[in-house]
Amino acid sequence: MLDRFVRPYIDPPLNRFGRTLAGAGATADGVTLVGFAVGILAAAVIAFGAPGWAILPLLASRVLDGLDGAVARATKTTDFGGYLDIWCDFVFYGAVPFAFALLDPANAMAAAFLLLSFYVNGASFLGYSIMAEKRGLSSTAQGVKSLFYSAGLLEGTETIVFFALLCILPQLFIPLAWIFGSLCLFTAVARVANARNLLT
Repeated sequence: MLDRFVRPYIDPPLNRFGRTLAGAGATADGVTLVGFAVGILAAAVIAFGAPGWAILPLLASRVLDGLDGAVARATKTTDFGGYLDIWCDFVFYGAVPFAFALLDPANAMAAAFLLLSFYVNGASFLGYSIMAEKRGLSSTAQGVKSLFYSAGLLEGTETIVFFALLCILPQLFIPLAWIFGSLCLFTAVARVANARNLLT
């Protein structure tokens, strides 16, 4: 929901830095993999009992996740790069709830619900993207993407804020996970309803 409002502010500096990195020889896939590694490091820091410290690599990984596209636009975009980016994102999004389950077994039920909601929401997102691509649809409302990005109540910005909040307030993981997971399911249902109107 917030991505389209945040993008005009973050894209210009990301694009400038992306051009600088590309000029220094960085590749988009390399930036994607570094961002992925830093994101997994954040999950590991959570699992080993220091969620407050995890916010640093967590936010760094999300900056790198934005930079890979900027580097790609400054050099060459590829379908594999887009595929690798979305795969790394989904693994990262699953790793954080799993890390909180490892941190405290009392979190396991809420973490399982959160992972279920991510799975359902991700399926609605990717399925919609496939059908939109088949019909030649495109959108840049959430920035220039390698695949059709269907908007929803919860998008990347909200998820980053949510993960940061979990790191700051780990003692509230259970209620926050149930709330965010419920909103994810609502987003998925809304996306399916929208797809029915658009794709039938």
